[in-house]
Amino acid sequence: MKYRVKVEVSLKPGLSDPEAETCVESLKDLGYKVSEVSISKAYYIYLNADSVEDAHEKTDEMCRRLLANPVKDNYMIQVEKIE
Repeated sequence: MKYRVKVEVSLKPGLSDPEAETCVESLKDLGYKVSEVSISKAYYIYLNADSVEDAHEKTDEMCRRLLANPVKDNYMIQVEKIE
C-alpha cells in the first residue's frame, strides 16, 4: 500500500531560534502586533508499507536517523493512505 507521510520538525521549546526572532521583529516593523513566531520544517514522504503502523514506524526511524536531531528537535508524524 502507498502512504503519504508528513513530518514536521521544529526546535524544542526553550532553544534559541534566530530565524523566528528575526521574523518577529520584521513583522513588528511592518506594524503587526506579533509576540511570537515558531518555524518548522515539513517533509512530505511517499512510501510503500504494509500498514499505517508500518509506515509510521519506518518514518520514525527516518526521523531518528536523518531528518531530526533528537538533541534539539521535536517531530510529528502524520500518515495518510493514498490510492
